[in-house]
Amino acid sequence: MGAGAEICNNFLSPAARGRCDGLMAAARRWLGLIGLLFAVVAAAGAGPTAPARVQSLKITLLSTMLADGAELGEWGFSALVEVDGHRILFDTGAHSGLVAQNARSLGIDLATVPEVVLSHCHSDHVGGLLHLRQTLMARDRAALARAHVGKGIFYPRLSSIPEVEANPMVWIKPEYEKTGAVFIVHDRPAQIYPGVWLTGPVPRKYPERNWSGGDRVKTPNGIVEDNLPEDMSLVFDTDPGLVVLTGCGHAGVVNIVTYAREVIRPARVHALVGGLHLFAASDRTLDWTAEKLGAVGVDNLIGAHCTGIEAVYRLRHDLGLDRAHAVVGAVGAKFELGQGIDPRNLAR
Repeated sequence: MGAGAEICNNFLSPAARGRCDGLMAAARRWLGLIGLLFAVVAAAGAGPTAPARVQSLKITLLSTMLADGAELGEWGFSALVEVDGHRILFDTGAHSGLVAQNARSLGIDLATVPEVVLSHCHSDHVGGLLHLRQTLMARDRAALARAHVGKGIFYPRLSSIPEVEANPMVWIKPEYEKTGAVFIVHDRPAQIYPGVWLTGPVPRKYPERNWSGGDRVKTPNGIVEDNLPEDMSLVFDTDPGLVVLTGCGHAGVVNIVTYAREVIRPARVHALVGGLHLFAASDRTLDWTAEKLGAVGVDNLIGAHCTGIEAVYRLRHDLGLDRAHAVVGAVGAKFELGQGIDPRNLAR
């Protein structure tokens, strides 16, 4: 029996006890509500849960133009991502067996990689997909069984030859799906693991024309110039800043970085890795690009594939980086969180 009940029973007349019991019950309910209110206020004062940050990250180049050692170079791009216990292949190179060959040479087992990200539809980024899936699934059915792509990657591309489809993904899609694999199409940013983000198609805030002119694409709204609307990047949120991995950067590296900072958080770029499609850029474009990136802050740069050798050296100078923090990407080169860049030998 509580103290309230004792008061009602011992000090009040029988006629008043019922009303007293009701008042005591109401008081207990109010005290419970007040306690709940204090708990809510305390939780709100503690602030929102801190966003997930990547703790362990290594990116290894498997396909690019510069070769360093027993591996082979090509006009293409691919990189293996190892992040907090997850393994992701980013793009698959141009020639069907080259990424697999380079991986073997580097002692990398791709059969334990369940996911692939395809940055866009060009053959120098998707050419190895079917070979890799078909050979690796013989060892593990889950190998490369999920492919993340941006909306628009399957749009028909017009060839200079009538009735000839210029988009390899149109015929790769059914062949890949025959193996039991699936495509996951992204039309917006997605966090696929804690701190690991796909940008999805990137808004073109700035007029960067980081694609080869003259190609045409058939969209739901008609036939237009092909600016690779599906182009997307992989971004990692780490304590020192964002790590941005690009295929060709057809959306424009400044647009990609700007969008990543809007979607994830307005942090500096701790590392920029991959193709930036600046090999044919004018001095004016390179100056503008460096100015925009410099305003954000870039700590490390591995300019691979279509970035261009001169463009890497210009960005190194204009961003105030040194040889240890800005290099031309070579097959086997790595960026590792907490360790920085291992450029191998030729690009050191």
